[in-house]
Amino acid sequence: MSDLKPKFMEVYSMLKSEILQDPAFESTEASRQWVEHMLDYNVPKGKLYRGMIVILSYKALKEGTELSNEEFFLACVLGWCIEWLQAYLLVLDDIMDNSHVRRGQPCWFRQPKVGLIAINDGILLRNHVTRILRNHFKGKPYYVDLLDLFNEVEFQTSSGELIDLISGLERENYSLPVYHRIVEYKSAYYSFYLPVACALLMAGENLDKHVKEKGIFIELGDYFQIQDDYLDCYGDPEVIGKVGTDIEDGKCSWLVVKALECANEEQKKLLYENYGKADAECVTKVKELYKVLDLQGIYAEYESKSFEKLAKSIKTHPSKAIQALWPICAKGRSMAVKR
Repeated sequence: MSDLKPKFMEVYSMLKSEILQDPAFESTEASRQWVEHMLDYNVPKGKLYRGMIVILSYKALKEGTELSNEEFFLACVLGWCIEWLQAYLLVLDDIMDNSHVRRGQPCWFRQPKVGLIAINDGILLRNHVTRILRNHFKGKPYYVDLLDLFNEVEFQTSSGELIDLISGLERENYSLPVYHRIVEYKSAYYSFYLPVACALLMAGENLDKHVKEKGIFIELGDYFQIQDDYLDCYGDPEVIGKVGTDIEDGKCSWLVVKALECANEEQKKLLYENYGKADAECVTKVKELYKVLDLQGIYAEYESKSFEKLAKSIKTHPSKAIQALWPICAKGRSMAVKR
């Protein structure tokens, strides 16, 4: 994938230029500079795994034949549409979570002069996706299907975000089923299903024929989100690119769900009294309880078994588009896909 990223980045520069020169809006010099800075700050700063999955999956579907320049370019464009969608989701997510750091830099809304203008920036990012799709895919037989796919996945992701946001209001209802539902809709579909589905549409496939394959995307979403939850508590901010705040925010994370499963009544009481409070002493008490319950050991056992299962499922899957996910899964094992 290292040789793929420079070529992928070249397409970003082209798409950014198109956005800045979009004839539908007569921009001022100030607005053009704002949008350019906003794009560079938010869109290309992650690992870009989601975007590059489109290219890898499409190549696999072409049975290893050399892609034409147009095919490669269009696969890159779809990949960037997903990265643009990701940026939109994260800009708004950081505001809702009152986060401080994202991808090793201050969250966009915390930048000088930005503040809640970031809400409109998020809306712009989402609209850019539609503009890019129109510019490069209108007239393609799968254009309407692409629009429908992006709209559906955005709806699923926003609905999952809602469950995540309101789950903290009723912490006594934290459970694995609730957690898995949040992950499925908030993360799995746009992180894994969307890239592969884009490749399938480009290859002329009917997505209705691949409904049964969604299960493996949900498994992938679970694996990487649970890893992300673990790193939120135990990861080095310098490595993972953000400061974990799941405990302070009262998130329905895998760690708190497992803690409630393992805890006795007294420990549950301690957890309810301290979880979800932006107080250093409360956070320390929660982390001490996690240590007593050996959540790090429980996670290590889960991670090992889950990775082995995923490896087998992906490598032996009949769909070449899904087999193409393996390099990214293997590389991403050491730390979660950056969000």
